Amino acid sequence: MREFEELTTINHIEDFIGSHQLSFLYISRPNCSVCHGLLPQVRQLMEEYPEIALGHINAEAVEQVAGRFSIFTVPVLLLFVEGKEYIREVRIVHMDLFKEKLNKIYKNVIG
Repeated sequence: MREFEELTTINHIEDFIGSHQLSFLYISRPNCSVCHGLLPQVRQLMEEYPEIALGHINAEAVEQVAGRFSIFTVPVLLLFVEGKEYIREVRIVHMDLFKEKLNKIYKNVIG
């Protein structure tokens, strides 16, 4: 199972997004039951997309993330292509629809 890189500062997050063609951020809080329930499903899904760099952000530890990405609740799933946000899913994520969106972008970018 692929692991998510822990991103602990805004600069680390910006570098992560900028240094990968495809980057995915999972933003959560430690006391969020929805976050903890969704993460294993996202981890399993991301096995199908080996070219996507995976990053995790604890929104309590990196408080600036809320302002940087206009986040008002967690979990938040963000996919970036060459530094530009292409997918944003918040709170209740329908995995089938999320996978469809990922497939379209991944096929267009990776081929």
